[in-house]
Amino acid sequence: MDHVEFGKYLSQQRELRGLSRDEVSRVTKISPSLIIALEEGQVERLPSRVFVVNYIRAYATVIGLAPEEAILRFEEVDKATPEPSPVVLERERRRRAWWVLGVVLLVALGVGAYVALVMSGKASNPLPR
Repeated sequence: MDHVEFGKYLSQQRELRGLSRDEVSRVTKISPSLIIALEEGQVERLPSRVFVVNYIRAYATVIGLAPEEAILRFEEVDKATPEPSPVVLERERRRRAWWVLGVVLLVALGVGAYVALVMSGKASNPLPR
């Protein structure tokens, strides 16, 4: 069983009891987007594990499942999922850093171009004199 299958299990149990995602969201106060991520096994969209376990507990309680059974199923799936290697994590961190640097440079270039246009008189000065 993987996260997608676990999510299908939760979704099927909810549907068997005639509850909608919105009803579960309203009662548990878990955002609908997190309910969808949980039911579709989209782990990358979920917060840290401690929150997910509490979400599963609340979700299971609302739909009438034994919370501890649902949590045990999730823990089996979660333990079977390997952690990304430090090399992969570092590569992702560097990619994000380059992306942020690129955005900052583009913004700085845009501001610099605007200031140059204002100073040359080709654009109006936004500040009153």
